[in-house]
Amino acid sequence: MTKRILIVVTNHQNIGSNKTGLWLEEFAVPFNVFRDKGYDITVKSIKGGGVPLDPNSLEGVDKENFKEALALLEDTAELSKDDAVSYDAIYLPGGHGTVFDFPASEALKEVVSQMAQTNKVIGSVCHGPAGLTTATLKDGTPIVKGKTVTAFTDEEEEEMKLTKEVPFLLETRLRELGAEFQRAGKWEDFAVTDGTLVTGQNPQSSKSVALQMIDVLEKQ
Repeated sequence: MTKRILIVVTNHQNIGSNKTGLWLEEFAVPFNVFRDKGYDITVKSIKGGGVPLDPNSLEGVDKENFKEALALLEDTAELSKDDAVSYDAIYLPGGHGTVFDFPASEALKEVVSQMAQTNKVIGSVCHGPAGLTTATLKDGTPIVKGKTVTAFTDEEEEEMKLTKEVPFLLETRLRELGAEFQRAGKWEDFAVTDGTLVTGQNPQSSKSVALQMIDVLEKQ
C-alpha cells in the first residue's frame, strides 16, 4: 500500500511590520523526498487558498527544482478535523507564520491529537512544532510531554531578532509542556525521532526530518 502523507502549511503572512509565511525549503525539500519515495502527498493549509511564502526563504533558491511543490501552494484546500483518519503521516513545515495560525487552529489540534493517539507518524521542523503545542491525548496530557523533541531554538530566534514579534518562544513553550528538548548548535542540521514523532531544529534539518519520517513509516 502506498503511504499517504498530509502536509499542512500556514496562511499567516505578517510578523510585526514584515512579511512572513511558509519557509519554502522546509516544505519543498521534504515534498521532493516524499515524492521520490512514491508516496501519495496531499497539501492543505489552515484556511485554504494561496499560501504566503516568507520572502527571505526565496533568496538563492532553485525554483525549478521546487516547481511541482510551488504549484501546489497556489490554491490549497482547507484543513478539516476529518483529515485525521485518511493519512499515514502528517508533516508540518515551519516559517514564522505557523506560530500564529497553527496553535489557533481547532482543526489542526484535533488532527494532530487524533493521529498521536492512533500511532500515525507526526513530523515537523523549525517553527512547525508550533502545531504540536495544543495537541493532547484523551486525558488532556500534551502529546509532547515526556517526548524527546527539537524545534527552532530560543537562541536562533534571538539571532533573528524576532523574540519580541512572536507570540511565544517555541523552545520555551515545548519545555513548559514537559517535552525533553534537545538541540544542536545554531543552524546545524539536527533531527530527532521519538516513537512516531519526528522533529527538526531549523531549515537545515528539513531533509533529515523527511528521511527519519520515511524510516518510521517503512517500519510500520
